[in-house]
Amino acid sequence: MFREDFVWGVASSSYQVEGKDPGDGSGKSVWDTFTEGDAPKTRGHNGNVSCDHIHRYKEDFALMKELGIPSYRFSVSWPKIMPEGRGKVNEKAIATYRDMIITMKENGITPYLTMFHWETPQALEDVGGWKNPEIVTWFEEYARVIAENFSDLVEYFLTINEPQCFVGLGYVTGVHAPGKQLPLKDTLLIAHNALKAHGAAVKALRKYALRPIKVGYAPTCTVAIPETESPEDIQAAKDVYFSISKDNPNWAWNVTWFSDPVLLGKYPADGLEIFKNDLPEITDEDMELISQPLDFIGQNIYNGYYIRAGIDGKPEHLPLPVGTPENSMGWPSLEECLYWGAKFAYDRYQIPIYITENGMACHDAVFLDGKVHDPNRIDFLDRYISALQRAADEGADIRGYFLWSFLDNFEWDFGYHGRFGIVYVDYKTQKRIPKDSAYWYKEIIASNGAKLYRNRKEVNEK
Repeated sequence: MFREDFVWGVASSSYQVEGKDPGDGSGKSVWDTFTEGDAPKTRGHNGNVSCDHIHRYKEDFALMKELGIPSYRFSVSWPKIMPEGRGKVNEKAIATYRDMIITMKENGITPYLTMFHWETPQALEDVGGWKNPEIVTWFEEYARVIAENFSDLVEYFLTINEPQCFVGLGYVTGVHAPGKQLPLKDTLLIAHNALKAHGAAVKALRKYALRPIKVGYAPTCTVAIPETESPEDIQAAKDVYFSISKDNPNWAWNVTWFSDPVLLGKYPADGLEIFKNDLPEITDEDMELISQPLDFIGQNIYNGYYIRAGIDGKPEHLPLPVGTPENSMGWPSLEECLYWGAKFAYDRYQIPIYITENGMACHDAVFLDGKVHDPNRIDFLDRYISALQRAADEGADIRGYFLWSFLDNFEWDFGYHGRFGIVYVDYKTQKRIPKDSAYWYKEIIASNGAKLYRNRKEVNEK
């Protein structure tokens, strides 16, 4: 079973749910620019309205309370708070976010604030963005503003969400904002600057916080799953999961380049060898900054792939079995990934872990009875959370689980194609309809996981 103080929650990000409030003094983000016009890279969609959460958060948090959600991981928008990314602070945005947080707490919801979920201020991108070493100072200044304005209300902070995505998809493949395809040398510099910015933010959050706080970080990656639980297959999967491939067209899609420096104080040796001709200068001072002590680590995990030990002892990648279930975005549903991802991460890094994102996109629709029935999502969540509990039962320090997401929302390059929410959003009317999975999750939370399939007495007695 999960620990008694296990944290149950839901997650979102500002650009994906908030929409805009004209005249609020906000600056543009790279996602505002990326989705202008017909926005072919996001299926013609943008986040200008999305769930209109910026105007509807009071009713959304009341619904969250009604559904028994005790914790909410959300992000704030850097260019809303600092329109130019540095210097002037937008007091309207500060007031709005403070009211959001106060409303959460009035509804019994514990806030977990993420500083950066990919919304780089366009004003900073125009002067080099993450490629400009000055961004470390700019992000540090932003962290000071966050600490000074929100730490009286918020105890839990995360610095950066999924650097693998905003670096790899934003600057390597270009499928995310700002839509650039830069040389390896440039993207390695961007990644190094991002890690330094994370470290600078950790220091600033702690220095300027108005009370003791807890600070974490939320990377991601697809999990290597052993084909069997033989020691050989487990080791092969672990070796692949914590390695860097020479052949990956998106070099940033790996675990160790973004977690080893933060948690172990050094870049992985295989990456240093592979990238040796394109690396930026990396100093001891850099590594000390990057590896600031954290209170916890987030892991965003959705799916995986299979690995086995070959006859020669080398890992072999296996195709997914024919008929492997998929979500509506084409991602495979493999519940083992949450067990192995959490287990492998704790074995390597020995730090408390929160699953800061996990969920399923479905082809949801309003049925003739006016309800939204999503049994496939319920089955997915039951399997995945049960797998996570197995990791906890076996000794991994798992502190919480945040379901992605509370509301259906804008899903980046997929536009509004993917519905991850446990609450259905009619984007035309903005009506909210809790799905069957929302009521299922309410029962799981209330029982602290006891009603999971894994734990139901009648199942275990069979």
